[in-house]
Amino acid sequence: MTRYRGRFAPSPTGPLHFGSLVAAVGSFLEARTRGGDWLVRMDDLDPPRVVPGAADDILRALQACGMVWDGEVVHQSTRSDAYHSALHRLRAKGLVYPCACSRREIADSAIAGVEGPVYPGTCRAGLPPGKAARALRIDTRGGTIAFEDALQGRITTALEQEVGDFVLHRYDGVYAYQLAVVVDDAEEGITDIVRGADLLGSTSRQIYVQHLLGLPQPRYAHLPVAVNAAGEKLSKQTLAAPLDAAKPLPALVAALSFLGQQPPRELARATIRELWDWAMRNWSLARVPRVATERVPSLPNDER
Repeated sequence: MTRYRGRFAPSPTGPLHFGSLVAAVGSFLEARTRGGDWLVRMDDLDPPRVVPGAADDILRALQACGMVWDGEVVHQSTRSDAYHSALHRLRAKGLVYPCACSRREIADSAIAGVEGPVYPGTCRAGLPPGKAARALRIDTRGGTIAFEDALQGRITTALEQEVGDFVLHRYDGVYAYQLAVVVDDAEEGITDIVRGADLLGSTSRQIYVQHLLGLPQPRYAHLPVAVNAAGEKLSKQTLAAPLDAAKPLPALVAALSFLGQQPPRELARATIRELWDWAMRNWSLARVPRVATERVPSLPNDER
């Protein structure tokens, strides 16, 4: 049997907030209760979105919460050579092509898909005369992906019709998340991915790339995404309050409750160690709500 290896891969675009904490707690408990490893990776591929110091702030918050990871923290910003190699393999197979289309051009000629306009394949047969490449896309013709998510059920995606040929590398030198995460998960031997359902739409694309590169497919469980009263995902853009690393216990108890674990009231007065002792004994993925989004519970002092 392959040893369980899970991971938490936040984007360092700001401090850890309740929405990210839920993903961390769920992935951590699922790994630890299965006797497995729990790794941390920073998704810092896109330099303009990275906030200086945010990665260290996230790591300190995890430590304050008592979540200890295994091995060294991987930063995707240092992994360009690995992504280049994978992209070269796909190009050698004739699966990747240059694209000159701008976002506006795509929007003007595309139909709406599961996550925005579906790229219509304009540049598959070659770049239009006088046009320069803006990105490298992967050919999705015939790509239908089906997988069983442990929480969200059976997911089937006809990639060409619902997503279109998606970008793997941008003209400004940035590798796409869909490529980087596949390469990193395979290299780190990740067997199970527990993360928020906001990334459910990306999973079929990642499985497609895994198959084309001949890489193993992890198991998936997509947790409910924490949303505010307006139904918006908690994020930097929606002004989600950072976790109070000096007093993380209320947020941890709330995260367990959010994940359907029904923590007893006395945990509110426990130590961090006592909370994790209880959580390790009582964690059950089967009790996590099988929904894509869930409203954030009220936290003491509005700590979210």
